[in-house]
Amino acid sequence: MLVHVWQLENGAKLVAEPIAGLHSAAVGVYIRVGSRHEDEIMAGSSHFVEHMLFKGTHRLSARDIAERFEAMGGQLNAFTSREHTCVYARVLDEDIDAATEIIFDMLFNSCFAERDFATEREVVLEEISMYEDTPDDLIHDVFASAMWQGQPMGIPILGTRDNLEAMSRDMLFAYYRQHYHPSQMVIAVAGNVEPERIRERMERLGEGRGAAPQQTEIAAAQAAEPFIRTVEKDTEQVQLCIGLPGICWHDTERYAQNLFNSIFGGGMSSRLFQRLREEMGLAYSVHSYTNMYSDTGMFGVYAGTGPGKLTALLEALKDELSLLEQNGIGAEELARAKKLMKTSVYLGLESVMNRMTRLARGILMYDEVTPVEEVIARYEAVTPERLQQYIHRLLGLQPLSLAAIGPAEVMPGLIDEFGRLYRED
Repeated sequence: MLVHVWQLENGAKLVAEPIAGLHSAAVGVYIRVGSRHEDEIMAGSSHFVEHMLFKGTHRLSARDIAERFEAMGGQLNAFTSREHTCVYARVLDEDIDAATEIIFDMLFNSCFAERDFATEREVVLEEISMYEDTPDDLIHDVFASAMWQGQPMGIPILGTRDNLEAMSRDMLFAYYRQHYHPSQMVIAVAGNVEPERIRERMERLGEGRGAAPQQTEIAAAQAAEPFIRTVEKDTEQVQLCIGLPGICWHDTERYAQNLFNSIFGGGMSSRLFQRLREEMGLAYSVHSYTNMYSDTGMFGVYAGTGPGKLTALLEALKDELSLLEQNGIGAEELARAKKLMKTSVYLGLESVMNRMTRLARGILMYDEVTPVEEVIARYEAVTPERLQQYIHRLLGLQPLSLAAIGPAEVMPGLIDEFGRLYRED
């Protein structure tokens, strides 16, 4: 399908992909602001603003917004990450104009009423409580806060209780007005749409916003020295993240990284899942993962296990890492991973939401949308030798770091075992 990209007069970038034969369409507006753009005082504001967008505009109440989307049978949602915030919807193609109009109203005309601000702050505080009661989610923030200690990259996206309780409505509204300008937005549309008509409508909806305010400069992320970070919590399992700095999304080896992650711990046939869970029964959930950002990244392994299995799990993981460095990955295993990636890419094209997301990420990260055939070709170009070079580069960056959540009595022994296995030559 042909992808259309425009720089709109209001400063936004619009990318659209018409797909004939469907009865649906998806639209997403990505704003270049996330938790990384916050200073210490405003930590949690990007996520808080996302919540406030749903609380009503000068034209529509929160209930109006919900009822109009439900009347369409559509889906409206949003998320905040470290570098972006997104509001998105999926509707019938005949409702794309109405959905887009509501989204733009939310983005540019939200009221931030004092009463709604106070109510929603309590909602976000409850969200933090829920998160803290979910250690298998919390462990990833513990690891990130240690990896980028003292930097916005390491602050939880939800913020902290102290910050939210000290924040005023006017502080949050000023933050919203600073960042929510068309010049900071990428608008992506996919589905049964007419691109030129979509472009004309987007121009009208975003006009009259005035000059773009000065944006916050973000400092380059600097990964901390190798660390061990533990959080004492009365849990049945010990939650572990073991990892190290990875690559950013501009790195040409991201295709090798995705293949490596799939093989090592990305699915049920992966080495970690088969060895640590299926063969040894050391964990119910175990996987590897990658996070890539504009100038930094992270590679990690997550596992949740009982206190009595910690040593065996750490030893088995150490063995798997040693096998990777010594023997690499064979051609047959790599071929299976390539087929998995190819299948994932092509099946993803059957969803208008996936297509919309792909368009937006392409423009946000690379200022272009890479053709699907080229993406597949880049995966096919990864050889066992190139994959081995990536593995040596990754594991040679620095020693592995550890974050753990679990009972206090377990932590001293865990620290000793991790040091013995991963820090002693």
